[in-house]
Amino acid sequence: MNRNPIIPFILIMAMGIGLVFFMSLEGLNNADEKSKEAEHGEKAGGEGEQASSGEFDPEQAYKDNCLSCHGGNYEGGMGPALKGTDKSVDEIKEIIKNGKSPMPAGLIEDKNLDAMAEWIKSLK
Repeated sequence: MNRNPIIPFILIMAMGIGLVFFMSLEGLNNADEKSKEAEHGEKAGGEGEQASSGEFDPEQAYKDNCLSCHGGNYEGGMGPALKGTDKSVDEIKEIIKNGKSPMPAGLIEDKNLDAMAEWIKSLK
């Protein structure tokens, strides 16, 4: 290899490309597993306790679906603040069910809308 110094670089490049290829296959496999879990109402990483216990936990649903836009302290961010909202419970249910502006519809199941809306209204 002392005669042609480019060979080690080509070997390293080939190993890097191979590593990227195999890591992408692993990522696709993980994506398939997550989609299968979502179809069965489970959450990846052991967060499926909400679905398996049968009881709806609004705070856990907030952490799973709403936290990234409405903030860790319900102060807002990309979405409006939820703390001290002036909306009625019915308006909150309507927004959760149908979405509004960038917020997608259907993040919370219809049977849990009342509990989620009451919980949001109770935030101080």
